[in-house]
Amino acid sequence: MREEIKKKFSELLGKERVLLEEPMNRHTTFRIGGPAEVFLMPESYEQLREALLLCKKENLPFFILGNGSNLLVSDRGYRGVIIQMDRNMGAVCLEGNEIRACAGALLSSIAAAARKASLTGFEFAGGIPGTLGGAVMMNAGAYGGEIKDVLKQVTIMTREGEIRTLPVEELEMGYRTSIIKKAGYIVLEAVISLEKGREEEIMAKTRELAEKRSEKQPLEYPSAGSTFKRPEGYFAGKLIMDSGLKGYRVGGAQVSEKHCGFVINTGGATAEDVKQLMDHVTCTVKEKFGVTLEPEVRFLGEF
Repeated sequence: MREEIKKKFSELLGKERVLLEEPMNRHTTFRIGGPAEVFLMPESYEQLREALLLCKKENLPFFILGNGSNLLVSDRGYRGVIIQMDRNMGAVCLEGNEIRACAGALLSSIAAAARKASLTGFEFAGGIPGTLGGAVMMNAGAYGGEIKDVLKQVTIMTREGEIRTLPVEELEMGYRTSIIKKAGYIVLEAVISLEKGREEEIMAKTRELAEKRSEKQPLEYPSAGSTFKRPEGYFAGKLIMDSGLKGYRVGGAQVSEKHCGFVINTGGATAEDVKQLMDHVTCTVKEKFGVTLEPEVRFLGEF
């Protein structure tokens, strides 16, 4: 990327909001990833639009980053522009029985706001380590709940910089997918619609789910959450365990012994370690059970 283009980003956002060759292992829950050529941290929708338009004008690849919780970045990094929308765009506002939150708001922060206001229905999402933007895009879910169940509307920005507000009925939300993902829209904010509940019951449900996560998931290790999508009629973790792959390792990457649906970074794992491990798991499960596992983790960069 030409130096004058990098200078243009600094002029648009300010030098303090533009990082060059930023290590992506600082920005993913896997703690893995080489450098991003340009790393942007816009603080307004206008800055976001200007950055997108510059990327389009210069034909630069870009990627919108939230908390980096469902992502594996190549060891070679990303030769393009990473646009981070987390703490810079993380406002959470209560409006009666609804919560309006910006795309960078952590799901845990939204769950805490709901709990404080005695609003129920969002407990399932409180332990998902991601931002609202990513959760809406992929219709994140856990413990029987999905984002589509509580979502009212979403405000998005197209890749051309146009802002639209879409009701949930137009989002085509399914298992880990939505029109937002298919069309490449960028989530700006969303309205979550909840119901009044009893604070003690909400607290009890929150504690119960937190205990389940702690008991069943390898939270003590860096990971990207569930590594594979749930195949129809099966559970990915059970297929992997029944294939004899519990604890299987490649370098610093390991199939968790606590929950085989998670690939963990036991220390110093590379993206190539994870990719090789995932490929081996996929091939083994296919051979033994005839089921093709699809990654839930997104890959960024060259592999």
